[in-house]
Amino acid sequence: MPLDVDAVRAQFPSLAGGTAFFDGPGGSQTPAVVAAAVASTLTSPLSNRGTVTDSERRAEETVRAARSALGDLLAVDPATVIFGRSMTALTMDLARTLARCQGWGPGDEVVVTSLDHDGNIRPWVTAALAVGATVRWAEVDPATGELPVEAVTAVLSDRTRLVAVTGAANLIGTRPDLPAISAAAHDAGALVHVDAVHLAAHDRIDTAALGADLLSCSPYKFFGPHLGVQTGRAELLERLRPDKLLPSIDAVPERFELGTLPYELLAGATAAVDLIASLGEGSTRPERLTSAFTVIEEHEDGMRRRAEEGLSAIPGLTLWSRAQRRTPTLLFTVDGVDPAAIHRHLSSLDVNAPASHFYAWELSHRLGLGAAGGVRAGMAPYTTAREVDRLVDGVAQAVSA
Repeated sequence: MPLDVDAVRAQFPSLAGGTAFFDGPGGSQTPAVVAAAVASTLTSPLSNRGTVTDSERRAEETVRAARSALGDLLAVDPATVIFGRSMTALTMDLARTLARCQGWGPGDEVVVTSLDHDGNIRPWVTAALAVGATVRWAEVDPATGELPVEAVTAVLSDRTRLVAVTGAANLIGTRPDLPAISAAAHDAGALVHVDAVHLAAHDRIDTAALGADLLSCSPYKFFGPHLGVQTGRAELLERLRPDKLLPSIDAVPERFELGTLPYELLAGATAAVDLIASLGEGSTRPERLTSAFTVIEEHEDGMRRRAEEGLSAIPGLTLWSRAQRRTPTLLFTVDGVDPAAIHRHLSSLDVNAPASHFYAWELSHRLGLGAAGGVRAGMAPYTTAREVDRLVDGVAQAVSA
């Protein structure tokens, strides 16, 4: 069944204003059911987690429901789902913990890629340098936007302790061959951490099938509230001993969660997963999620192709999103035109397509775009053909002005 875009859009109050939102890669719009879940949790009787009072049990159930929902979304055991302030904060903590618990030191190596958001680069670089380990770089091909498996295998050795790689590039949408990269890393004896922040909004994730030992994402990219989520193989998480307060729970996953969880945001994350599942068919939530992402991907790819066709006809415009397999995320520049000027012009037309490096600092420089980056337009389930045409027409106006 095709995606009922009108039905999807009806669930997002912010769309009623007429703005065309192409800034989903930085954070999607929020549906009413997510806002309602957040609000009702905040205004219901609520206490710290426990089993004695109704308000304690409500908090406990909110946490359990969120772990279950994200477990279904990522195809992992809910007992391995960790919540935190953001993906970056969780990954910073994880990198320090892994370096200490695995005894990284001089002679050990960590592999990062120039395709990644800095949130999956700097935590590992910082942790490695702090203990004298070596950082090795797998380089993206700027001509194609691809990260070939060979770029990773070329920098692997028997001293590689971890490979950090994105599931999908937030700047240009490239989706590297994660199963092949993970298999090569595992053959070298290394762990794999996957940044699934951008991927989770566009495809059904099977953490084990990707070969990820550890994986992180952010619900606010897929209709949820602002927080971070991390997961990993249970036996690996059991071996890691993060810094924590002495009286706080020592069991996984609580040992990785510092302080009281934001129950209202967890309720919102559950509602976001359930909304996605409602777009599909099946008798279980995992089945509905798989079905939903099939129709979402079909719709978003159709919008991407329409945008690519229109933008490609604009004189002097370069599309940097070129990988054979990619998300519906386009980065473009126009010869002689400041990307920020295009952003401002589109804004005057109620079209949101921002310009930046979007924290993909290494990739933006590798492409020769520097700190200015380019204009990024991301498709979402609520994107329409009319909005895509507004985007293309607006860019054409900005170029000819």
